[in-house]
Amino acid sequence: MTLFGYRLPGMSSLLIWGLLWELVGQAGLTFFVPPLSEVIATLFEVIQTAAFQKALAETAYAFFAGVFFAIVIGIPVGILMGKNRLLDEMLLPWVNVFLSAPLTALVPVLMVLFGFGMKSIIITTTLFAIWIIILNARAGVKQINRSLVEMAHSFGAGPWDAFSKIYFWAALPEILGGVRIGVIRAVKGVIIGQLLISIVGFGALFELYSANFLMSHFWAVLIVLFALAFTISEFLAYLERRVAYYAAKR
Repeated sequence: MTLFGYRLPGMSSLLIWGLLWELVGQAGLTFFVPPLSEVIATLFEVIQTAAFQKALAETAYAFFAGVFFAIVIGIPVGILMGKNRLLDEMLLPWVNVFLSAPLTALVPVLMVLFGFGMKSIIITTTLFAIWIIILNARAGVKQINRSLVEMAHSFGAGPWDAFSKIYFWAALPEILGGVRIGVIRAVKGVIIGQLLISIVGFGALFELYSANFLMSHFWAVLIVLFALAFTISEFLAYLERRVAYYAAKR
């Protein structure tokens, strides 16, 4: 970040926004925005409670389960779409529809089909994340140099060898990019699922704190959620940079 010609440290923008948040909170302009110092103090109180730890465990379970299924299903489907024209023409319109459609509208259908428990929340999380993973895996396969595939066939590589040694690794930069965006979308999915399907996890805390106008508690839990999503996203971005040489080799 550069200000008036001076380059500031990497986290300076967060510090500036934090200072602005504190000033607005101290001015008492709205009850919705308490001072940041009060939110941080509340955060240390909240994370020690049994309710928060239970909510964190429930949210983490639904989130990681949903992301797991999105990755395990999305990457192979995307690779198959990239290498098989017929399959690509059959599935691509549906993938684009679900990617652009408001998936929240499907939540009532999932509640009817799978009930009001954790299963529906996991499926909602998966649906939010899987489509961008499929598209990125497909895009990665489309970028593969055909000479790599021809070389694999000339050395007698079977379908599994070509999948595991050529297509996956050559498309890895795009796959990781899709997973990173999918993880961000999965955060939305798990919270929407916990708010609309079954009031559990962080969704239950958001509902409780907002209904009782405990805004410092509300923002404290929201900061934890943002911090977890940001940490996972940055870790995946780091992995993207580490495997960027695959794209150059390709």
